[in-house]
Amino acid sequence: MKIAVAKETLPGERRVALVPDQVTKYPSGHEIVVESGAGVAARHADAAYTEKGARVQLGALEGADLVLKVRTPTSEEIGRLREGATVVGLMAPLSEPQAMRALAARGVTTFALELLPRISRAQSMDALSAMATIAGYKSVLLAAEHLPKFMPLLMTAAGMLKPARVLVIGAGVAGLQAIATARRLGAVVEAYDTRPVVKEQVESLGATFVELPLETKDAQDAGGYAKAQSEEFYRKQRELMGKVVANNDVVITTALVPGQKAPVLITEEMVRGMKPGSVIVDLAAEAGGNVALTEPGKVVERHGVTLVGPLDIASSMAVHASDMYARNVVTFASHLLAQTNGLDLNDEITRGSLVTHKGEIVHDAVKAALARSGT
Repeated sequence: MKIAVAKETLPGERRVALVPDQVTKYPSGHEIVVESGAGVAARHADAAYTEKGARVQLGALEGADLVLKVRTPTSEEIGRLREGATVVGLMAPLSEPQAMRALAARGVTTFALELLPRISRAQSMDALSAMATIAGYKSVLLAAEHLPKFMPLLMTAAGMLKPARVLVIGAGVAGLQAIATARRLGAVVEAYDTRPVVKEQVESLGATFVELPLETKDAQDAGGYAKAQSEEFYRKQRELMGKVVANNDVVITTALVPGQKAPVLITEEMVRGMKPGSVIVDLAAEAGGNVALTEPGKVVERHGVTLVGPLDIASSMAVHASDMYARNVVTFASHLLAQTNGLDLNDEITRGSLVTHKGEIVHDAVKAALARSGT
């Protein structure tokens, strides 16, 4: 079998789906071909792959049986895939269902790592959590860079400097990593999440859990992710959060609902109520943003508050992001390669992440996304 590693072509994307140290982790008997230059942005030269036994060439995708990607294939890349090929990556199937349709029409089998079930067997394949860890860590560094004061409490000859106050909204993987990082930098941290079950995790990291008088019993889905709530819920949430937001120097928002526009949690009025010099880092910028004034991909100042809307934040730490992602991918690919008699659709991991197969879109959530788009 020919396993091909694509060079990512999305502007700004620096990650790669295979790092040299992981080449030998693939089952023996398979040829691994890396597209020339695929790892350069992640600091892995072509020669590093050949030293580990991979072949490096231009046009690696042609004729490949299994293609490893970071991002959704472009239309040009889809055109280079052979019928019957399999593609594995972060496919964004719910936000880019048209690309899934194009892959199905090409006769390509597609696996989206975002759709992996949250079960113990799939933890080592969980690329979303790996990338969220990086996003949470980097969000605090971005906040510290733009904040015009120290994070920790300092005793100086000029007197005492109070620590910065940081509010993290959303205590998933990214939020928890943001809490831990902000605490390591010496900030006073509090966190809010619609799911009361995360309170213990927040407090174990040394942060204060913000409790609002809202009905939250239906705030978590079966997979452990936050569920979208009604507009009335978000309206009441914004009203109650206003004072909490105003009391902090830094706000980091992480609220995402898969396949949907990010909920607006911080209004312009709330931004106006913050102290001059405060900073907001909106990790939901790629999905429209949790802040009404966020401009995706830009750093702007509004009402004396700096708003940071990073895009593809994991790619900014391409070395470790690629290391982590490559491990997720090799574990998942090895799971597929072990299925020697064809895909085992009775297996929860295989079935749950399969998007296209035999010319059709087979994942119900992606079918629904296409239906909503009216195409």
